[in-house]
Amino acid sequence: MGKDVEVGGHEYGAKDYQDPPPADLFDAEELTKWSFYRAIIAEFIATLLFLYITVLTVIGYKSQTDPAHSADQCGGVGILGIAWAFGGMIFVLVYCTAGISGGHINPAVTFGLFLARKVTLPRAFMYIVAQCLGAVCGCGLVKAFQKTYYNTYGGGANELADGYSKGTGLGAEIIGTFVLIYTVFSATDPKRNARDSHVPVLAPLPIGFAVFMVHLATIPITGTGINPARSFGAAVMYGKDKAWDDQWLFWVGPMIGAAIAAFYHQYVLRAGAVKALGSFRSNA
Repeated sequence: MGKDVEVGGHEYGAKDYQDPPPADLFDAEELTKWSFYRAIIAEFIATLLFLYITVLTVIGYKSQTDPAHSADQCGGVGILGIAWAFGGMIFVLVYCTAGISGGHINPAVTFGLFLARKVTLPRAFMYIVAQCLGAVCGCGLVKAFQKTYYNTYGGGANELADGYSKGTGLGAEIIGTFVLIYTVFSATDPKRNARDSHVPVLAPLPIGFAVFMVHLATIPITGTGINPARSFGAAVMYGKDKAWDDQWLFWVGPMIGAAIAAFYHQYVLRAGAVKALGSFRSNA
C-alpha cells in the first residue's frame, strides 16, 4: 500500500502527487472569508450566462424550423448545434470560474463533489442555491427579450418526450450525469495531473465534450437535463404543467448519477475502499 502501481510498469510514489485533505462537513471559518461569497457570486453569474445562451439557442432553432414561419426544415443549428452550445458554454464557463469557485455550474456536480468530501456542506448548499437562482434569472432574461417566442417554443424546458416511459427518462438522466461527473472527477484528479504533467491537459475541455456527447444522445429522450438548475430555471419561467410534472426526473436522475460516479471514482478507481480497509487492518 506504500506505492500506486500503474499499468505499464511505472510506479508513482507519494512525492509525485498529493491529494488535498478531505473537506470538513462544516467549516465556520469559511463563512468569514470573502473568497466564499465571491465563489457563490461566480456560480450565480456563470449559471445565468449558461442558461441565457443555451435556452436562446434552443428557442432560435425551434423558431427557424417552425413550418409556420419557414419552409426549410433543415434550417437552424440542429440538434448538433444545440449540443455544441451546451458543451461549448460549459467549456467556456468552467475555464473562467474554475479558479474562483471550481466551476461547478451544476447542482449534480456540487453534490458529487460534496459526497467525495471536496466541498463543505455550507458551500455545497449555497452553490446549489446560487445555481438555481442564476438559472431562473438566465431564463428570465430570455423571456424578457423574446417573450412571444419563449412561450410559443416551450421556453427551453426539459420534458420527457412522447413515446418514452418515466423509467427510460430516469435512466437516461442517471447515465448521462454519470458520464459528466465521472469526467469531472477524472479531469481534476491530482494524481492524474501529476502523472500526465508532460501532457497539457485542460480540464474544462473534456468536461465540455462530455456535456456535448451526452446531449447528442439524450436530447431526443428528455431534452437532456443532467443539470437540475438548468431544468429548474426553465420550468420556473415557462410555468407549464408538463415541465413541472417531469421535474422530478431532472433532480432524482442527476443526483443518483452523481452519487454513483463519486463512489466509482473515489472508492473503485482511486481504491479508497481498499486503502481504508488496509488502514483498518494495520491498526487492528
